[in-house]
Formats: sequence, C-alpha cells, structure tokens
Amino acid sequence: MPTRSSAAELAIVHPDAAGIDIGAQFHVVAVAPERDDQPVRSFRSFTQDLHVLANWLKQVGIRTVAMESTGVYWIPAYEILEAHGFEVFLVNAREAKNVPGRKTDVNDAQWLQKLHQFGLLRASFQPRQNLSALRAYLRQRERLLEYAAAHIQHMQKALMQMNLQLQHVVTDMTGATGMRIIRAILAGERRPDILASYRDIRCKASEETLRQALIGHYRPEHLLALQQAVTLYDCYQQQVALCDQHIEQVLHGLATCRTTPPKARHRCMRQRNGFAFDARAALYAMLGQDLTQIHGIGPYLALKLVAECGNDMTRWPSAKHFTSWLCLAPGNKISGGKVLSSKTRRSSSRAAAALRLAATTIGKTETALGAFYRRLAARAGKAKAVTATARKIAILFYHALRYGMDYVDPGADYYEARYRERVVKQLTRRAASLGYALQAVPQPEGVS
Repeated sequence: MPTRSSAAELAIVHPDAAGIDIGAQFHVVAVAPERDDQPVRSFRSFTQDLHVLANWLKQVGIRTVAMESTGVYWIPAYEILEAHGFEVFLVNAREAKNVPGRKTDVNDAQWLQKLHQFGLLRASFQPRQNLSALRAYLRQRERLLEYAAAHIQHMQKALMQMNLQLQHVVTDMTGATGMRIIRAILAGERRPDILASYRDIRCKASEETLRQALIGHYRPEHLLALQQAVTLYDCYQQQVALCDQHIEQVLHGLATCRTTPPKARHRCMRQRNGFAFDARAALYAMLGQDLTQIHGIGPYLALKLVAECGNDMTRWPSAKHFTSWLCLAPGNKISGGKVLSSKTRRSSSRAAAALRLAATTIGKTETALGAFYRRLAARAGKAKAVTATARKIAILFYHALRYGMDYVDPGADYYEARYRERVVKQLTRRAASLGYALQAVPQPEGVS
C-alpha cells in the first residue's frame, strides 16, 4: 500500500503560524511556503529590525509565533511581538529539538514553524506584564543580595588578617553589634574597651569576650580592604532598598482588596534580608488571601511564589499538573510495561528551590507538615522527605489561590495519631489474611 507522510495525517491546529530561530545578532523567521515568495527571512536583532519583522508577519497573515528560549536573546523579540498583538509561544528547546543532521538556522526555523503549525509545541508559562515586572524586581533583588554576601566574606577576611575575631563571637557580623564595631574601627578607634562597649544588649557574647576578641594587629593595607568591602556592602544594600520601593509600587498597583489582613495565626520571625515594607499586608491586598497562614510560607516566600507562578492557578487544571510543572511530582519512565524510574525530574525552577528550602525549615517545627517530614525522613531519607514536603506545600499554595482554601494546621499530634491508625489497620488486615487476630495489650500507667 502507498505510504503517506506523517505530516499529511496530522491536523493543522495553528494555520497562521510562524517559527523563529533566535540568535544573538540576527533572527531567522520561517512561514508557510504559500504565504510569501520568500518564506524564510533573516532580521537583525536591532529594535528597528524587530519592528520590521513584526510588520512583515502581519503582512503575510501570521497570528501566532513559536520561538525557543535561547539565553536572554528571546526577551526583546518576545516583548515586541507581543506588543504587536501576536500570540507568542515560548517553547522549551528540549521539546523542539531538530532531527539529527543538517542543522542550520534555516532548518531550525522551518522545523519550529512546522511543529507549531500542527500543535506539537507547548508554550512555557509566562506571567502577565505586571507580574513579570514583579518577578524581574525580585530576581534583581536576590542577585544584589548575593553580591553583598561576597563582600561580607571580604570583611571577614580583612578582620582575620588583623586578628580581630569578631565573626567568632557574634552570630551575625552584619548585625547591630558587628556593624557598629566595624564602623568604629574604620573611624579610627583602636581601643578594645571602647569597641566592646558598642555591644548590643541582645548580643549573647559578654563585653569581656568582645574585648579580648578585638585586640588586633592593625595594618593599613588590611584596613583599606575592610573599608572598601564595607563601602561596597553598603552600596548593594542601598540598591536592595531601591528594589523594595519598586516592588512595593508594583504590589500597590495590583491591589484589589482594601481590607486589612487577619491576625497571623503563628508568629513570623523577622527575616534577615526581609523587605522594607509590610509584604504580608501588600500580598493580602493583592490576592485577598493570607498565604502566610500555611506553615512554611512566610511573606518573602509567598511573594516569591506569586512572582514566579502567578496568581491565576486556572492555568493548571489540577494541583497534580501544578506540582508536575514544578518538577516535584514523581516521574514515569516506563518501558515494556515496567517502571524503569520514578525519580523527579531535575529542574532549575526558582519556585521549586524555594519550596524545598521551606520544607527543610518546616521539618523542625511541631506541625503536621513537620511530623510528616520527620516520619518520611526516618523511613526514606531526607532527600525524598524534602521533595515530598515541598510538594505538599505547593498543593496547599495551589488550593489557597484557586479555591480560597482556609488552611488550619491540625498539629503534629493529630498527624501521629492518624499515622498510628493507618498502621493498625494495615496490621489488622495482614493478620486476618494469615488467620490471626490482633489484640491490644494494656499499657502500664504513665505510658502512652
């Protein structure tokens, strides 16, 4: 029998589709051959050329465009095409990988156009414009904090070179006590008694311990290194404060709820690099939900999750789809009816990394999630416990935003009691299958 091409058997989903191979200096654009006498064209990456590209696509009747997420080169093209009214599909390069051999920019663009035309490409999640700005501000803020942390290490090195053991006697060298002493040293103070008097009342180390740690050997080259490290650290802190102002402005523009947030059910400790404004109240005004009621989610994590995942959970049909997108769900590598692997996929998702960090922290608390983490860690190891607990937090986050779920923590004792009931039921069924019956043994007084 005559064979037909697989393309002829596929239904066309996007008839007005184009594909773009993104590059640093130029982009190659492909449309269907019947659209233009020259269906494949190259455009430089200059802004004016990108507008020419958009006008040409409109001229040939294109409505939707597919492109790969190549570095950061896709961002200007994506934003300009979106501003011109095109539906832009940003696809994962793994899903759009071309067949081996004859790899050229033209072939890649035509392959993207063909796959997109038949609906074989999935668009990556992109938040709407305001949330995209919020995400950019948060990522810039985190980058600045990373740069500032490097200069804290430079301060520690300069102090050690002068044999000032400050970082060994204070918990946080950039706290109240540490920065007062460092600034006094840079102002010219060398007497250990005077330096130790700058101790904050909350500092655990005694004034005598500080005095002994602050007897050093000062040299000009080390003082210069300390001065420059402190100056750069202060500069980054000022830029972080500027980012906080922009984040607050974006949240104020997204506010829809004018009521005050309810009283916090559990105490939220002040975070070291927390925001300069009330992030919990700003998030409540935006969402109408208090995400910090969920154990493990503080104001910073809640804002980070909203910036990375958005506030419209309808983009994922269910919580399972959401956790799978975060790469927190088990994999399903199956061949020949046999499960070869169920490991979770590797991911560079910032939201997933934040949820894993929250799971590690919540494992130390006396909550239901904390009890779940400890129980699973003892049975399957900490790595699997972190992933499973992060998945539970993600599900609670999904339900809170989509269905307005009001989270109430049942407590660690409730979880342990439910776990004991499940174990007893399993043992009862197992004993019955073997022809035995379980009988409770009376416990001595004082033993639970």
